[in-house]
Amino acid sequence: MAKKTGNLSAMKQRAAKSAAAVAAPAGQGAAAAATPKKPFNVVQFFKEVRAEGRKITWTSRKETWVTAVMVFIMVIIAALFFFVVDTSLSFIVAQVLKLANAG
Repeated sequence: MAKKTGNLSAMKQRAAKSAAAVAAPAGQGAAAAATPKKPFNVVQFFKEVRAEGRKITWTSRKETWVTAVMVFIMVIIAALFFFVVDTSLSFIVAQVLKLANAG
């Protein structure tokens, strides 16, 4: 792994912050004590959910259809492959057992 080069003082500051966060008990950090917890606002929550929902990009019908067909084709190919391998191994094992019983 390549060694990262960077600003030594910035690295020390990040390390100190990480150590302080690990050392502080859960929920009792300096940031938690400085800002009181806001009450849950249902209206604001649903506004944020709606805003996040608008960011979603859905695939078109054509893209969905093409992807579904490709998945179906790959399933058939995989099923045929495993059928051939299973049949071949079954035949080989049967021949070895037949040979072992003959002697």
